Amino acid sequence: MLRIGLTGGIGSGKSTVSTLFAARGVPVIDADAIAHRLTLPNTSATQQIVRLFGPDIVSDDGGVNRQHLAKRVFANPAERAQLEKILHPLIRAEMQREQEGLLAPYCLLVIPLLIETGQRDLVDRVLIVDVEEHVQISRAQARDGRSESAIRAILQAQTNRDQRLMTADDIITNNTDLAALKPQIESLHQKYLAMAVAKHGGR
Repeated sequence: MLRIGLTGGIGSGKSTVSTLFAARGVPVIDADAIAHRLTLPNTSATQQIVRLFGPDIVSDDGGVNRQHLAKRVFANPAERAQLEKILHPLIRAEMQREQEGLLAPYCLLVIPLLIETGQRDLVDRVLIVDVEEHVQISRAQARDGRSESAIRAILQAQTNRDQRLMTADDIITNNTDLAALKPQIESLHQKYLAMAVAKHGGR
């Protein structure tokens, strides 16, 4: 099975893109969704994170307050590295487990920090969702209610746009709307189906 790694900066539209692929029957394995499950109440990861960062990052339901934790670690690289040391091996293992038994020509692995965390070996191709920085900021503000300074702190912690594009096998431009996005998705879908057949006989 061909593995496509979907990545891009904050506010680039990764979720929208993955939803459009899923609508075409493509299995989607999302690192953020896995991270959310790992940080629910009473998980081993949650217990480790609370021991490391203290009770003030616990949400009302007993899980991890991910927005509060994100704000904290993006302001502190050392703490971010500690958090990644806990979560990234668990996320990686779960992504690999979810691929087992999939009967599809290709799957989409949505990994926001694919480049930053050196996980290129998990995928066969890297698909970048590319946007202008001002679009990223406005979308992230509308979605998360974060301040511009908080979003810029996240941007600083991520690979910059030029470096990210240099890693791309394929690029989707998402500066405008769905009308511009859908033809790009369909074109890539057909391309990946053909590549999967050529490489793996469509299995």
